[in-house]
Amino acid sequence: MNIYFSDFFGVDPVLVDAHGAFNVSLINDLPVFIDPFLLFNSEKPEYRALHDEIIRYIRFLRDVSNSGQVNAGLLDSWYRFPEVKQNWLGYSRVGNKGSGLGRKFAAALNENLNSLFNDFGQESITRGSHLEKLCLIKDKVGKDNISDFTTNLVKGFLCRYTQEFAQAHIDGARLKRVPVRHVEFNYETRSWATGHFTLPFIDDDFVLLTPKEILTKDDAWINKHDLIGDFDDIASSIPNDELRAQINDYFLRMLPDDAGKKETGGLWCRCSGQCRCRLQHW
Repeated sequence: MNIYFSDFFGVDPVLVDAHGAFNVSLINDLPVFIDPFLLFNSEKPEYRALHDEIIRYIRFLRDVSNSGQVNAGLLDSWYRFPEVKQNWLGYSRVGNKGSGLGRKFAAALNENLNSLFNDFGQESITRGSHLEKLCLIKDKVGKDNISDFTTNLVKGFLCRYTQEFAQAHIDGARLKRVPVRHVEFNYETRSWATGHFTLPFIDDDFVLLTPKEILTKDDAWINKHDLIGDFDDIASSIPNDELRAQINDYFLRMLPDDAGKKETGGLWCRCSGQCRCRLQHW
């Protein structure tokens, strides 16, 4: 019975493992998620580059939010983070269709980035008051949603990562060159670019592989449902409230910058050199 990526595409699971990829089920989503901190804490240059791009994009959203009202069309284009179902990760009762982060999240992100950073640094605004405003810490946002958020911002990398494996190991008859939206943000046109990639293709859609080293698993859900599969190489996830708090704290330190530092064109961290983020410090 075909269950996993390797089954459907006729490749040895050892090759998938050697590529460092998680051998996803193509029957149903698995309770595995991209954890942004496995990117943020990585020593690998490709992950450090992804980290910097994520911070750059969230800073772009902050600046747009602070510049004035954002209309509904731009909210949909810039602030929404739908599920990328093609990586077959997350929670789903049937198949690979989850909910992602929709318009309510987009509107809240716009509003909260505005209120959070518009007056950052004023003595009358405390760090504690800011903590409760960033919408990523809201109770309904958990590891699945944060994974959706991160996947949207690294989708181009996942396409290239999958294409490299597919062209080396999968029969060309099982591949297709497809357009993939939302793979890179063009800061000149302020729009998401579409890229073309040769990817594994089945049931009228492409499939994306994800490196195991940036994934975490929900142990409780796996044990409860007695899932078949090897999750030993996947780190265990932390509780949702801890992950939300860490995301919030990290963005609070990463995003603010002053006018003088903006002129350098670099990314800056407010932590006074006490972290390992490799950004410039002040």
